[in-house]
Amino acid sequence: MSEFLLDPTAELAPANRQLIPRLQSLKGATIGLLDISKPRGKEFLDEIENLLLDEGAEVNRYIKPTFARIAPRQLNQRISVECDAVIEGLAD
Repeated sequence: MSEFLLDPTAELAPANRQLIPRLQSLKGATIGLLDISKPRGKEFLDEIENLLLDEGAEVNRYIKPTFARIAPRQLNQRISVECDAVIEGLAD
């Protein structure tokens, strides 16, 4: 089965990107939860955290200063070093 990534931005010529291999298991993996600072995002990620912990994952929580801007580069770098995967909470 072939997999591909669709980028929702308005690209005139979409870039080819290689997918990162999926985690084989959540057990022992460190998963980052990124709250983008929208209303109810924390509540959503609280539920996701409980599910991940039940599967044996470790969870690190992060928060963007504001949803109106992209995450600061330092935050993205920190997450990439500290986590095996990340879930970004989009909620309203």
